[in-house]
Amino acid sequence: MTDRSPAAAAAVTRLADRVHGYVQPDGSWYINNCGFVDAGDHTVLIDTCSTERRTRALLAAVEAATGSPVTTLVNTHHHGDHTNGNYLVGGATIIGHRKTRELMVAEGIQTFEGIFVGSDWGELESRPPEVVFDDRLTVHAGDVTLELIHPGHAAHTTNDVLVWLPEQRVLYAGDLVFHGGSPFALMGSVAGWRAGLDVIRELEPEVILPGHGGPCGLEVVETVDRYLAFVQQTAERGKAAGLSPLELAKETDLGEFASLSEQERLPGNLHRAYAELDGAEWGADIDLVAAITDMLAYNKGPIRCFS
Repeated sequence: MTDRSPAAAAAVTRLADRVHGYVQPDGSWYINNCGFVDAGDHTVLIDTCSTERRTRALLAAVEAATGSPVTTLVNTHHHGDHTNGNYLVGGATIIGHRKTRELMVAEGIQTFEGIFVGSDWGELESRPPEVVFDDRLTVHAGDVTLELIHPGHAAHTTNDVLVWLPEQRVLYAGDLVFHGGSPFALMGSVAGWRAGLDVIRELEPEVILPGHGGPCGLEVVETVDRYLAFVQQTAERGKAAGLSPLELAKETDLGEFASLSEQERLPGNLHRAYAELDGAEWGADIDLVAAITDMLAYNKGPIRCFS
């Protein structure tokens, strides 16, 4: 059995000179990646973790690697696996999309009792971004430039932020890229996510740190795109046949995507795809409770989480 504890599994990975990833296997529910840029006398951190224990391990690893305090923290979107540990980065200014702040203020810490089992959250406090932007923002860390890019519409969520280092050709993709796990579009847009992948393609990164899974290249972007296209095509077939998202998910052969983890995301993705076929705008509010209920039914019970 995989040891997913942060002390045993998580590792600092060099992506370029002074540019690093913090990769947490196995990348399943609530086990995300973070990144950091060593600017000499200070550090820029990209995302925190889902639990107190995991975030403390992250911060210890960053301090050991840089010897410098984190002065700036960038959140790639509002989901708790990327933001729950924000409060532990004392003294840092937190930057995020305007909607990231709005959603974190409205929702606080989400632990989804009854949906996930096995999480060790620890003591958590909500700390939303203090500096917000809408489209683009540039951050300078020493002589490293970080361009923060919102795709302009909903994708994985309504508030995704790509962190692009143009000189190093490194992209912190947040959850616009999943490597080895099923993409999850329930709180964003299936069609919008596919359009967001075009933003990544136009950047032409040489190294991508996905939100979940190991560092990769553009080939994984193509896998994500094929999965999202598969969801759209499956939804079109199911709606034409008069099937509910859950009925459709149960009878769907995942084909090349059967090896991806978190297959229970399929009915949630189909709920979003159905809404878009009915004319819903990208990122529009839909019945999340119904979608998550179908995910639990597809999974035949609460979803195991190793956070």
